[in-house]
Amino acid sequence: MLAPAVHDKLAAILPRESVLTAPEDTKPYECDGLTLFRETPAAVVLPETEAQIVAILKACRAAGVPVVARGAGTGLSGGALPVEGGVLLVLSRLDRILEVDPARRLARVQPGVTNLEISNAAAPHGLYYAPDPSSQVACTIGGNVAENSGGVHCLKHGLTVHNLLELRVATIEGEWITLGASTGEAPGLPLLALLTGSEGMLGVVVEVTVRLKPVPERVELLMAAFDDVRRCADAVGQVIASGIVPAGLEMMDAPAIRAAEAFARCGYPLDAEALLLCELDGLADDVESELRATEALLRTCGAASVRVATDAAERLRMWSGRKSAFPAVGRLAPDYFCMDGTIPRRSLADVLDGIAALSRAAGLPVANVFHAGDGNLHPLILFDAGRPGEVERAERLGAEILELCVAAGGTVTGEHGVGVEKLGPMCSQFGADELEAFHAVKRAFDPEGLLNPGKAIPTLARCADYGAMRVHGGKLPFSHLPRF
Repeated sequence: MLAPAVHDKLAAILPRESVLTAPEDTKPYECDGLTLFRETPAAVVLPETEAQIVAILKACRAAGVPVVARGAGTGLSGGALPVEGGVLLVLSRLDRILEVDPARRLARVQPGVTNLEISNAAAPHGLYYAPDPSSQVACTIGGNVAENSGGVHCLKHGLTVHNLLELRVATIEGEWITLGASTGEAPGLPLLALLTGSEGMLGVVVEVTVRLKPVPERVELLMAAFDDVRRCADAVGQVIASGIVPAGLEMMDAPAIRAAEAFARCGYPLDAEALLLCELDGLADDVESELRATEALLRTCGAASVRVATDAAERLRMWSGRKSAFPAVGRLAPDYFCMDGTIPRRSLADVLDGIAALSRAAGLPVANVFHAGDGNLHPLILFDAGRPGEVERAERLGAEILELCVAAGGTVTGEHGVGVEKLGPMCSQFGADELEAFHAVKRAFDPEGLLNPGKAIPTLARCADYGAMRVHGGKLPFSHLPRF
């Protein structure tokens, strides 16, 4: 319940229809793409101008009301989960492309612009925006900045942070800061990188300047089918070791392959145990030599078949299965839990074996689809929330998979963020001193802890509880997991 005085202040800032407090109006905003966690916000506000955002932040800070910024709500870790008694600041109406400058190869956009809209606006100039999450038709650039999103082409072209030039950010005090520079060179500490991936805990991004790239002269896509998951995983390392850096190098296992083919009719071989999609781009002659070398290498690594897309239409069709893998897998079970851990490429085969073992022990199927080239795993845990205990089993299995990634020398997230989903596993990756440093950064930007509180960084008390839970369950973190 929002205090009447706070509601009146918000109503004075925004038109009446832009302040939502009725349960039937706020209920649709109770979660993001991680639907296991839900909280109805006390109020939802939909500003249309930067001045309104600043006024909202000042009003909430004066009243001590927490604020959670939200874009399209496509996040998968609960980063945009509302806070009890808080205000949900929805940025979807700030959706203008402010500038496309082909000479400087940049675009200035508001946070509510979708990822794909940027490339569409740049296309007439022979340019595009490289990061391409699978949800790019819906996810917004503000959310991409908050989570440091990647996509299938992040191996060669980088994550969001590698394709940003400048951020304009509103602080909880209602002040403006500009991080980075449109020239690509800015004095001082590299705070642009600090804000990218900070999950809305440090400030509210109101304008983003992104780097645009020329559309590659030539693009080729190979699809290699393997009858053994380990051989496919090992092939990933062999490709990189050869000196070839594909634009994208994606892997899917048998359950994901079959689900994607049934959903998208993209021509995937249903008898394959694993599939590798390898896209090469660049200058025509370079791509030609890399294409022949990669095809030969994949066959040497044990590929049962290697197919090269004959034209752009077939290439898009082959990619469509990978890009629609998440909704496709949703047809296999009433519910699924999408994980997001990152590991060294050398450990791919061993970690996949470990995930299979954990899956069998938990009695829950797992489909794997991931950015193999940079070791970013997306195991999809299938379960039925209608069955007693299955939600809890799925959550435990997810935590064990993330602990497995950490034990292999990896991290608990690659691009989906920590949100509320991975607060426990964060305790496995970081020690008390590191966590306190994170909290100190949070206090420097947000002393009262009003911006997206309770997300991304666990408290030491929570970590103590997490450790005790693992001990009482008969397992200390990592004690039951393979060593690498």
